[in-house]
Amino acid sequence: MKQGKTILILGGGIGGIVVASNLRKGLSREHRVVLIEREERYAFAPSFLWLMIGLRTRDRICRSFAQFERQGVEYIRGEVTRIDPVRREIEVNGQVLTGDYLVLALGAELAPEVIPGLSEGGHNLYTLEGAERLRDARLEFRQGRMVILVSAVPFKCPAAPYEAAMLLEYDYRKRKLRGDIVIDMYTPEPGPMPVTGQEISQQVRQMVEDKGINYHPGHAVTHVDANARSIHFANGTTAKYDFLAFVPPHRAPKVAREAGLIGESGWITVNHHTLETHFPGVYALGDITGIMLPAGKPLPKAGVFAHREAEVVASNLIHAITGKGEPKHFDGHGECFLEVGDGKAGFGSGNFYAEPIPQVNLRLPNRALHLGKVAFEKFWLLEF
Repeated sequence: MKQGKTILILGGGIGGIVVASNLRKGLSREHRVVLIEREERYAFAPSFLWLMIGLRTRDRICRSFAQFERQGVEYIRGEVTRIDPVRREIEVNGQVLTGDYLVLALGAELAPEVIPGLSEGGHNLYTLEGAERLRDARLEFRQGRMVILVSAVPFKCPAAPYEAAMLLEYDYRKRKLRGDIVIDMYTPEPGPMPVTGQEISQQVRQMVEDKGINYHPGHAVTHVDANARSIHFANGTTAKYDFLAFVPPHRAPKVAREAGLIGESGWITVNHHTLETHFPGVYALGDITGIMLPAGKPLPKAGVFAHREAEVVASNLIHAITGKGEPKHFDGHGECFLEVGDGKAGFGSGNFYAEPIPQVNLRLPNRALHLGKVAFEKFWLLEF
């Protein structure tokens, strides 16, 4: 009798969810699909921006991982404290689990503590709790200088801080307070979303500046003085603020660093097309990976890539276990919406694996594209 396989999936973000769901649909119940995630509920991060300006609530964008158990996925809530990629062995809640296959989808670790004073000085755009606190605090802030700060690169969803700046501008304009608010944006990047190319980067910058938002590229923060409400940069300049919203530094999770999984990029090195690591039977996908593009810039960390990589990994595991289907390859295609306020969104899409540079197009903002993002949110949360 053929023995069933065990697939351990670490991390319940977009990538981990898609792998688990697709594997459960494609494998018979003799095979175990185990999802390990430290949170009890999944939060749909693309909706944090709407939550930030009061257009969503926590309950509307969160779902319980326990739902997976009804589908036949084993859900273990806990923190993964050790990974042995050679043995495909992990430790969670003091228990050791061994898999025939290991899928690492732990995402990026947010590390605001890397920048002294950052957490004390502002609101974290990239957590559910941070977005909620910002939502409430913005109602009290009615006059002064607001700063949107990108603290370090790389970071998840390259469009998000630009969307945040434009949505906050829209929110203050809608509440007839815009005339009393100055909005500045600081980033170490040379321009918005630089991997997409100079033309699109300039288009996005123009969108931001057309809304009266002051844009300051090439500013790498060194520390924040929360008491003096000042941001200090490596180029010697200082910026004052009355309200600060920030993108925190990102890094590979500690458990992956301790396991010796991290390459020169600071992230897990994988085959660009199959997402296999150097360890047999071990895959990594999504934000935890470092995929260098032909032009020398990394593939952006974005949910769309995690989703498509997860589909490839799941299909190839099903093929390896059952012989069904054909091996698939991730082709570097991706897209994202760009919320600009006023019920409008743009849409960028293209081939990020194209040589010599990514071939990406940007559809200018309109109401139909905003409705497309709303539909995508509904689809994702219903599918969950």
